[in-house]
Amino acid sequence: MNNTPQLHPHLASDEIDLFELFQALWKRKAWVIGCAMLTGLLGAGYAFLAPQVYQVSSVLRPAAINELDALNRSEVYMLPPADALAKVGAQLDSYESKLGFFRANPVLFEAFQRPGQNLEQSFEAFNRDAITLVLPDPKKSESFNSFLRLEMQYPKGIDGAAILNGFVDYAIAQERGQVGADLKVIVNNRLNELKGKIDAARANYETAKESKIARLLEADNVKRARLQDELTALRLQMKMERASRLAELAEAIEIAKSIGIKNPTTPSAMGGEASRSSSQVMRTVVTNQAIPLYFMGSEVLEAERAALKQRTNDDFTNSRVAEIGKELRMLDINREVEVLNNRKNEDMFLQDVEPLWAEVSRLRGLNIDMTDLKLVTVDRQAQEPMGPIKPKKALIIALSTVAGLMLGTLVALLLHFVQVRRETGPFSLAGDRRLPRP
Repeated sequence: MNNTPQLHPHLASDEIDLFELFQALWKRKAWVIGCAMLTGLLGAGYAFLAPQVYQVSSVLRPAAINELDALNRSEVYMLPPADALAKVGAQLDSYESKLGFFRANPVLFEAFQRPGQNLEQSFEAFNRDAITLVLPDPKKSESFNSFLRLEMQYPKGIDGAAILNGFVDYAIAQERGQVGADLKVIVNNRLNELKGKIDAARANYETAKESKIARLLEADNVKRARLQDELTALRLQMKMERASRLAELAEAIEIAKSIGIKNPTTPSAMGGEASRSSSQVMRTVVTNQAIPLYFMGSEVLEAERAALKQRTNDDFTNSRVAEIGKELRMLDINREVEVLNNRKNEDMFLQDVEPLWAEVSRLRGLNIDMTDLKLVTVDRQAQEPMGPIKPKKALIIALSTVAGLMLGTLVALLLHFVQVRRETGPFSLAGDRRLPRP
């Protein structure tokens, strides 16, 4: 009877037996341990031979309100503590600020300088990898949101704490100088603006003063001209009156001579002489008519005519001429114009400039020296680190060992499955049995 060939038990099922895998791993534990030891040694070598990296940090917070009170009360430059912290943060993050500190402290940065590199190239290596500005999380509440943290990572042999603290002080000093410069410019601009307003007021005053003097002098000239015209007309009038008087006297003299009146007389007296008697009579004549001029007598009239002909000036005959002379003499000097021209301190007469002078005095009294201005509070200065942050030896060794264990396990499993494949293949020894002859 024919014997039926027996198949290998592994062909009966494709299921993985965990116990069998565990036995396979145990048989090849040397591979697992060897890989773990090898990777562990490699990790330990890297951990102990890799360059050590250290880290220092500094924390800045807003200054107290009283530190900036004097600056803010100046009403010229407003700088709240939060804004001052932001300005310092911008200075810390500034490329120019970092480069300036790098140039100012070459001794601290000797380790960053490489042969064949210029200063800017050496600085690029420092600026790219060394200092990092950490900003607060804007999602957090405001009370915890006002701070700046500056971190620096550096290799062994560099005084990182001195570099970071020095850079913080340098940035604060730079921003303090910038605030002082801005304040000085603003104050100077305000002073120039006030000076311009005062100069404008002074120019307006000068214009008003000259205009007033011109008006006063013009009024004097007009009045002088009118008085001169009046005096000329008055003298012409008096001359014509004198000529009229001479003509009147000439006529009266002719009449007096014709009727034989040499001495002054009256019409009643002339009538009385015709009927003169021995008795003395006193007459009183009451009349409202003027006595003709020829009754003055020819002698008196000729004397008056001779006096009028010899007269060269009629001014004394009219009191108005003296008044005009007095007024003309007073117009020779305008005392108001003289006072205006003789003012010594004309700024005292400027209008609406008292507030400007007060503001100028206040601005000139401001202290623009920002040497002692405290912009921020250094909450924590950089301190020498207790140890490097890189490489983390224990972690590297542990991870490399775990990786070795995983690698060893993978190798052991691969070897096991290769062996199983060989044993269960179509040309394996277990499947190469021949059937017995009948």
